[in-house]
Amino acid sequence: MKIVHAIARLNVGGAALSVLELAAEQRERGHDVLVVAGTIPPGEASMESVAQELGVPHLRLPELTRELSLAEDAQATWRLRSLIRERRPTVLHTHTSKAGATGRIAAILAGRPMPIRVHTFHGHVLSGYFDPRRERTFRLVERGLAYITDGIVAVSEQVRDDLLRFHVASADKITVVQYGFALDRRLAPAVAARMAKRAEIGAGENDFVIGWAGRMAEIKRPGDLVRVAAQVPASLLVLAGDGDLRVEVERLAVVHGVADRVRILGYVEDMGAWYGAFDAFLLTSANEGAPVVAIEALAAGVPVVATDAGGTRNVVDDEASGFLAPVGDVETLAERLRRLQSDPELRARLGAEGASRMRERFSTARMVDEVDALYQRLLARQ
Repeated sequence: MKIVHAIARLNVGGAALSVLELAAEQRERGHDVLVVAGTIPPGEASMESVAQELGVPHLRLPELTRELSLAEDAQATWRLRSLIRERRPTVLHTHTSKAGATGRIAAILAGRPMPIRVHTFHGHVLSGYFDPRRERTFRLVERGLAYITDGIVAVSEQVRDDLLRFHVASADKITVVQYGFALDRRLAPAVAARMAKRAEIGAGENDFVIGWAGRMAEIKRPGDLVRVAAQVPASLLVLAGDGDLRVEVERLAVVHGVADRVRILGYVEDMGAWYGAFDAFLLTSANEGAPVVAIEALAAGVPVVATDAGGTRNVVDDEASGFLAPVGDVETLAERLRRLQSDPELRARLGAEGASRMRERFSTARMVDEVDALYQRLLARQ
């Protein structure tokens, strides 16, 4: 089968990693696979090196950008149309909203033979990101695009439920396929690197280190990370990431008197090694499709304290592998972390349970089996 994956950008994040893992395993199974990705904006780190490590062919499409631009979006659509006409893929599988729009329109414009059109919602911008007017516009656009899409993938039940709630598509068009990752490969350095990474941030073996990774954007509520850490005495908060709100995070750390207990690493390429340095992992997001950093932290044996946002409950099992709290409930998040801080045996028990569940729940083979089955069902309808 000839497959083209299109994604807005191969930046550090769960969507890009998932696409690369999917493409790599599909190639292992004998498919002809190409990943097409757009421009990575300034301030964001690239995962193109991961594509090279996994042996995934990828093509950069400079016109495919994150920001809305009629001229560049039209150029990206035309370039994708030409690529589809040239390669004649069996399946065009798009990911993220911008690539989803330009890619699916390009497939229609390319004419016959038309590829099967599949789009994955790794999350969505249908609520919580923009003002109500813009959100209504995005919902209308996604409804229109759904009409020219053969199959829609949601990465969690919560994402599927949101798509149904906003009337993006009917239930028979949506398939839930949870992420899959080569967790052992990704996390191999974690245990061995523990002491070295803790030394980098000035943490001793007995210090309580709270980790986080991601983009410092409003939807992640990074200010809450600082507010929580301020209520967990004698802890270190380590932030692996960057973004527009970094200055605000640094300001809040000063305001709450914890600037000396906050370490901002910026984007790191060896995130798999950093999980071993953490005693707990914290997420304060207002929405998540399926938080990959929580999957990886748990797989590394690190208990996760998180907000009950979007698909997070499919990853973190409350009281079994970590704790969940309402979005914005800083006090509860802090109290759960203090419990973990004072009880090493609890940390070990939750971490071990999380490691076992993640490997069972989020395997690459299972993900690819389910995606391939979807492709076959859609091909059989032609």
